[in-house]
Amino acid sequence: MAEKVYHKLCETMARRGGRYPGLDIPEFYALAEELFNPAEAAVAAAMPSKPITAAAMAKEAGKREGEMGDLLEAMADKGLCSSFEADGVRYYVGSPFVPGIFEFQFMRGTRTNRDRKMARLIHDYKQAVDKARGPQTVSFPANRIIPVGETIRSGSKVHTYYQVAGYLEKADPISVSTCFCRHEAKLLDEKNDCGKPDEVCMQFGLGAKYVIERGLGRRVTKEEARETLKKAAAAGLVHASLNTQEIDFLCNCCSCHCLILKTALSQPKPGRALYSGFQPLFDPGICTGCEICLDRCPAGALKMGPTTPEANPDRCFGCGVCAGGCPVAAVQMIEKPGMPEPPLTRKQLREVFESARVKRD
Repeated sequence: MAEKVYHKLCETMARRGGRYPGLDIPEFYALAEELFNPAEAAVAAAMPSKPITAAAMAKEAGKREGEMGDLLEAMADKGLCSSFEADGVRYYVGSPFVPGIFEFQFMRGTRTNRDRKMARLIHDYKQAVDKARGPQTVSFPANRIIPVGETIRSGSKVHTYYQVAGYLEKADPISVSTCFCRHEAKLLDEKNDCGKPDEVCMQFGLGAKYVIERGLGRRVTKEEARETLKKAAAAGLVHASLNTQEIDFLCNCCSCHCLILKTALSQPKPGRALYSGFQPLFDPGICTGCEICLDRCPAGALKMGPTTPEANPDRCFGCGVCAGGCPVAAVQMIEKPGMPEPPLTRKQLREVFESARVKRD
């Protein structure tokens, strides 16, 4: 009976997609049995990707509403589904592995024996999926870069979807949590530490409410959020989010551990797989040739030219990390002509994905 439940869960996780969908391999079942007990697995397998109440889920599963409510609450606490309240009604939403369940496991930043076991199981599953699927071509970017605002040339017309400050001003609440990618790496090997700050992943609005309610992160003020961004930028981390104009999270990524950057860097032309609408401009009258920007560049996109560094457009993310670290302010980010607007919503992003997939096939 339990075997059938986990097999059905695998089919559900395959339909939910994401970077690591459900795949019928031994590593999936080893991971799933640690994440979900049989009762949770049965509910997760039947849970739709659209919001549903405990009452509706109970009716569908043939259980009492109170019993189903307790089960869903326990799953939300464990990061096995997401949850939010609207107009006094509690809703639950089935999550993919990535983005979703995998991140939720490590956002608290704890280092228990179970955390270490979970890190190993997740790592093994990702490795097995990558091997089974082979190299993946990014036909349309799932994520995008938001440049460091202070590095954009003064007087430039900047679209609102490139302004991190604008998202912070609109968001309520805001939360910060531990970077899943760097924390997973340290759980696997404590020496695998790049030294970048960990508590810099940010959530906005409903996503932040879920994170705060479930203890996956902590609520911060707008001023604290701004300081977090400054800390991340100073450390050379890259602001990244979903490739939509409406965003509910902001990662601050390193190239050594973070999935968003590593996925792009696995492509022949990383700058075409992940980008902002900007590119660096070097001032030869100010540049001293110190090459700090070459060391900071997360994409390895810069090389020293006759008078200033030069950016390879096929590799450059347009993140502004080079400009943010220049000690003499010789670098500014300027708008890159011909860049498309990000899709407005997740739904529109999925439609663009499907269109790109059909053209590729």
